[in-house]
Amino acid sequence: MATMRYALVILDGLGDRPHPDTGGVSPVEAAATPNLDALVARGTIGRVTVVGPGVAPESDAGVFALLGYDPVTDSPGRGVLEALGVGLDLAPGDVALRLNFATADGTGAILDSRVGRSLTTEQSRSLAESLTRADLLHEDGIRAEVRATVGHRGVLWLRPTDGRPLSKEVSNSDPFYEKVGGMGQARQVTDPRPLPVRPLDPSESAARTAQAIDRFLERAGPVLAGHTVNARRAMAGQMVANSLLVRNAGALPDHPIPSFEVRHGLVGTAVTEMPVERGIARCLSLVDRFVGPMGRDRDAALVERARVTLESLQSTPFVYVHLKGPDEPGHDGDARTKRDIVEALDRSFFGPFLAGADWSTTRIAVTADHATPCIVKGHADDPVPLLLAGAGVMAADPSGKFGEPLAARGALGEHRGREVVDLLLGRAAAPR
Repeated sequence: MATMRYALVILDGLGDRPHPDTGGVSPVEAAATPNLDALVARGTIGRVTVVGPGVAPESDAGVFALLGYDPVTDSPGRGVLEALGVGLDLAPGDVALRLNFATADGTGAILDSRVGRSLTTEQSRSLAESLTRADLLHEDGIRAEVRATVGHRGVLWLRPTDGRPLSKEVSNSDPFYEKVGGMGQARQVTDPRPLPVRPLDPSESAARTAQAIDRFLERAGPVLAGHTVNARRAMAGQMVANSLLVRNAGALPDHPIPSFEVRHGLVGTAVTEMPVERGIARCLSLVDRFVGPMGRDRDAALVERARVTLESLQSTPFVYVHLKGPDEPGHDGDARTKRDIVEALDRSFFGPFLAGADWSTTRIAVTADHATPCIVKGHADDPVPLLLAGAGVMAADPSGKFGEPLAARGALGEHRGREVVDLLLGRAAAPR
């Protein structure tokens, strides 16, 4: 018998709600999606609550859940995943945190946690190098390094130089997210000011780490304020990167996390765009096919991702694909752009994938790591669509438009994130 092939396609932030700018329906419902609609017609659709009711997960937590893990207990933390994604060589006793360059007003309130999405990777690297050269925690016995990743994103890496290990058990300064174990989740904010970092357990190492992070953030202010990158941005009328937000401290786990192959019994590949998803691939020993950010030509990038996915299915029986597009316009409240991006995904990823796959041996699941409703401008705990189609999946739903309404009444029903891989592999109940 021919070997079965399985593709899990995660569309970052896909889930949404009705919006006036897209005719009173969601951007997903408003988008022209003939290829996803064709998958619905040949398969089945339902919904998945990615982590749990009331939890609006960050992407890393959502991906861990969808790959069959518990993001609270299994994830080493967003900071570690970001660090792994850019190849940092963490050691026991080190701590890593996800970092955002941000824009604050004169009172310290955050005006934009992403510097208007206009900070280039080159600019963030220049800022990061200056912060690292400043060695801001030298007198505290800690080496503080900032590594820029993509755009406004980065990693804060803390390494003790005095032999006293640091602790991941500290809270976030980022007011828009809270830490729960190894998982980050979105929180509602009434006062968008950086929070003081607090120890989350009574240990001396946690207290020391929290104090050190607060000192680093305070000392970073003058470095950023005097930087030529910000001077040039101010002269050009652009937002300046004059503040830092850090979240989801992590450290190397005491015990290895079971690999994807150990957990599920088959080798897998990860086709990813961002360092955090690449870090997850490395953490779970998935074959790493990092393709990098989209770039300006979205359609060409999506066609290339479809090609890499089909190629990867020839070498490993399972492929996880992460496509970033829908999340950013969700955060920006831009429903029309989100609709357009969903149409591009359908046209330039799912079109070539449907044409190139051998559907006698290929099964696909399409879902999202979380919802990012444009009306909310942030992550929400809404259930997201889950589409299952391909070899061995009987058509169970009437033909219809891929989107939230059809998913809510689909024959696949309601599921949790940790069930998705088993559904895809045929190890859990699904329409046959």
